[in-house]
Formats: sequence, structure tokens, C-alpha cells
Amino acid sequence: MDTAELINALDREGRLLAEAAGAAGPDAPVPTCPGWQVRDLLRHTGTVHRWATAYITEGHTAFHPSDEEPDLDGDGLLGWFREGHRALVDALTGAPKDLECWHFLPAPSPLAFWARRQAHETAVHRVDAESARGGDITAPEPEFAADGIDELLLAFHAREKSRVRTRTPRTLRVRATDTDAVWTAHLSDGVPRTVRDDDGPADCELSGPARELYLTLWNRRPLSTVSLAGDASLAELWRANSAITWG
Repeated sequence: MDTAELINALDREGRLLAEAAGAAGPDAPVPTCPGWQVRDLLRHTGTVHRWATAYITEGHTAFHPSDEEPDLDGDGLLGWFREGHRALVDALTGAPKDLECWHFLPAPSPLAFWARRQAHETAVHRVDAESARGGDITAPEPEFAADGIDELLLAFHAREKSRVRTRTPRTLRVRATDTDAVWTAHLSDGVPRTVRDDDGPADCELSGPARELYLTLWNRRPLSTVSLAGDASLAELWRANSAITWG
């Protein structure tokens, strides 16, 4: 996906998140984030939005810590979230293509990185807000979902801090049945190495629509949501060890 499409996705996902959070209320528990209430979700995501905006508008070229989460609640917290989301969308929309600032995953440019990262950060937490509200979860578009899987496997879990490790070499394949996307993650006691192909056998394969794989790999859906072939313990290892921190 190009940067403009990802900014549009960020805009849409943030508005959906706010709508769901408002309908759920600040006290509602978030089933997909055990121990959180909606107020925690809004404080966290709104703080991340402001953290990202600072890189884009202030041009920090090294890591810059985020501000503390606000001591806000109710309508004031929801308004604060909406304000920060709008500022992030506007900052990305108005940023120059040659923007220079710090970013923490490989990307064609810092601008492309922040648009992609914040679009998926917000989409996953939008699912959290909708789970707190109850009712249907808005399904991400297949192309957007495939892009998020790509970021997760080829960027986040190509870092030293990935905890998805195996004592002996194993392969986990992910196949989106509604797109041409397929990934093979080569796991070992070192950093996972993922490629976009389906060459060779796999110890375990997860397959299904991109939207279901996206939510399952981000641990927002149970493994039973997608088809599993092969060694189920490898899929369970992913569930137990793949959680991402946003820094």
C-alpha cells in the first residue's frame, strides 16, 4: 500500500476506534487486552499518536520518549483522543516526502514508516475498542490486512527482540486465501527469517482470509478462526511469544 492509502486507513481506523470507545464507555473491560478498560485503551493509543506526531512535526532524529499518559476520563478523555488522532493524520498528510526523523523498522522512508505503523497500531486497537463495545468487529480490507501481516512478520519479527524462537529449525507458513500473499517464517534459536514465498514443506501452516489471519497473528482472534495444518504446537508458540511492544 502507498503512503496516502495508509494515511486514509489511519484516519478511518481512528474515527472507528473513537466511536466504539464512546459507545462502550470508559469503564468497559477490553476482552482482547485483559486487565484494561476502555480508558486505558484511549490513554495508551492517544499517547502513541502524540509520540508519533512529535517525530513528524519536530523532526527528532533519535529516540524521543513519549509524554506520560493523561489523567483524563470520560468525555474529556475521548475528546483528547480525537484531537491527537486528528493532529497525527494532519501531520502525516502535510509532511514532506523527504521527511527526516527517527523510525524503528525498515521502510522506504520515515514518512512511509510512520504512516504504516500508526495505521496498523490504530487498527488493532480499534478492534480492541469494538470488542469492548460488543457486536460486530469491522473487518479490515484484504490489502490492508495483508500489509499488516507483512509488517508483523518481515519487520517486527526480524528484530533481535523477537521472542519467537525454537530449539531446532522449524517453518511456519501463513497463507492468505483471498489474496496472493503467502509468507514462510523460518524459525530457530536466532532471529526469525521470513520470506514471501511458499517454497518447500512447512511444519505448520495457517491459512484463511487476510483479515482473519491479521487479527489472529496480532492475537485478537483465537487460532480456531483460521485453518491450521501440521504441528499445532508451533502455532501455540506464536501465540505465547509474539506480543509486540510499541517502542
